Amino acid sequence: MPLIVPGLSPASTSADTAQQEWMTKLMGKKITDSGSSNNLAFAKTELPKEHRIVEPGAMLSQDHNPDRLNVHLAEDGTVRHVDFK
Repeated sequence: MPLIVPGLSPASTSADTAQQEWMTKLMGKKITDSGSSNNLAFAKTELPKEHRIVEPGAMLSQDHNPDRLNVHLAEDGTVRHVDFK
């Protein structure tokens, strides 16, 4: 069991909260160019303005943008991870 000490444990930041919210919305869904979001898909138009879709094996620029949502896809096109970098 982890030791949790009030005042010493790292507090979650708003970025952590935002990342978790997007993980909940997107995890396991496919990103679509049109239509609306449902249980199996999420419309690209509903993503934040600052975002990029990262396909497996894709080359990425190393610029750091903490406001950009990166949506990492699995081989089958479903979302496997999101982060802000």
